[in-house]
Amino acid sequence: MTYRANQARYESMEYRPSGRSGLKLPVVSLGLWQNFGGSRDYPSAFEILGYAFDQGITHFDLANNYGPPPGSSEELFGQVLARDFRPYRDEMIISTKAGYLMWPGPYGEFGSKKYLISSLDQSLKRMALDYVDIFYSHRFDPETPLEETMGALAQVVKQGKALYVGISSYPEKETREAHRILKDMGVPLTIHQPSYSILNRWIEDDRTIDACGDLGIGIIAFSPLTQGVLSGKYSAGVAGNTRAENPGGSLRPSHLEPRVVEAVDKLRPIAEARGQSMVQLALSWVLRRKEMTSALIGVRTLDQLKDNLGVLGNLALSDEEIAAIDKATEGGRIELHPRPSGWLR
Repeated sequence: MTYRANQARYESMEYRPSGRSGLKLPVVSLGLWQNFGGSRDYPSAFEILGYAFDQGITHFDLANNYGPPPGSSEELFGQVLARDFRPYRDEMIISTKAGYLMWPGPYGEFGSKKYLISSLDQSLKRMALDYVDIFYSHRFDPETPLEETMGALAQVVKQGKALYVGISSYPEKETREAHRILKDMGVPLTIHQPSYSILNRWIEDDRTIDACGDLGIGIIAFSPLTQGVLSGKYSAGVAGNTRAENPGGSLRPSHLEPRVVEAVDKLRPIAEARGQSMVQLALSWVLRRKEMTSALIGVRTLDQLKDNLGVLGNLALSDEEIAAIDKATEGGRIELHPRPSGWLR
């Protein structure tokens, strides 16, 4: 059966500009980090991806290492593009990244021009695309001159392989320097993708969020639910089929310390008073600031996607609610400031 997109798909979604660029993103974007790899079959993948697009999610975020195994998310998304999404390509923002380990040897990760250009070429092949809308440097590389890394980003724009470029998990100093270098090359730094949530506020602590606001760089937050912790599903013990059951997964022991779980439990009455789920409260909080362009969600099921999209009905937070959230979580915050070794994502 041929897929036909919902004609009303743009009626309920809100779109925000990425900094001072002309690029607008939906306030809720869909990431294909851990849930669209080799174990996901086509029907279940398209159930989620098709519903997302039908609800106005036009931005699909990938990276070379997303899976598992690495590369499989791009391959699966390429199949969806070919079979169902191809007529709608110009309505979509498709992003990918390079920075984490993809192949052996000194050219298989980090920020060299050799690695970034080779990786993007591979990503384009996996998705059968001529270009991506956004290409990111996935993490700062302290051993490669920033001029080289940013020069590679500028090159792919000038070659037509990417329309916009961004950075991910860059601290404040490196964010400002990356912006300066790209500006000198005639290519704007359009977007920054850091981790950010009620429990993880490093971009506020080191003023990366302020730097982006000053420079006109948009921000799309990844892990706005702190790996699902802010959904509240860990409060009464670990439920089945969660990241906590996977010792090789991305959920760290520090995410489930008693002080963290206690802080999350204190948020529940605030969410209930707003008529929201815990997920929706967490997304409202991330999107409350003017610097924020979008919140990047990851889902395993259609029901989870629907819960996330429910935030659109109540995005505004009062000053009193923000203060109550701050008080509830002051003893349960998690420091996830980026470091060269990086958080594998």
